[in-house]
Amino acid sequence: MYFREVNNDTYFDYYTIEKGDNLYKISKEYNINPNLLASLNGLNMNDYIYPGQVLLVPNQNYSYYITKNGDTIESVAKTFEVDRQKLLSDNKTIYLLEGQMLVKRKN
Repeated sequence: MYFREVNNDTYFDYYTIEKGDNLYKISKEYNINPNLLASLNGLNMNDYIYPGQVLLVPNQNYSYYITKNGDTIESVAKTFEVDRQKLLSDNKTIYLLEGQMLVKRKN
């Protein structure tokens, strides 16, 4: 069962797992990278998901990036193809610790 947030300013929509679902199937349905879906939900690709479990599904109004060791604001901004100020305005807090999710609002 799929629940879509009415507010388009939220970073995520919600998807409730149904019997027979897997991360690849859900990723294909929402046209997102399965590794990103897993990472955003604190899962590994081989983790078991179960009916009734709720997953965060990236809102199509945003692009996402999970930071890696050694990232800088400039390198992430380059990845998003935006300037430093746009990156800072789209993210309330940036620590640049490995595993932090950063977003870019699509126009």
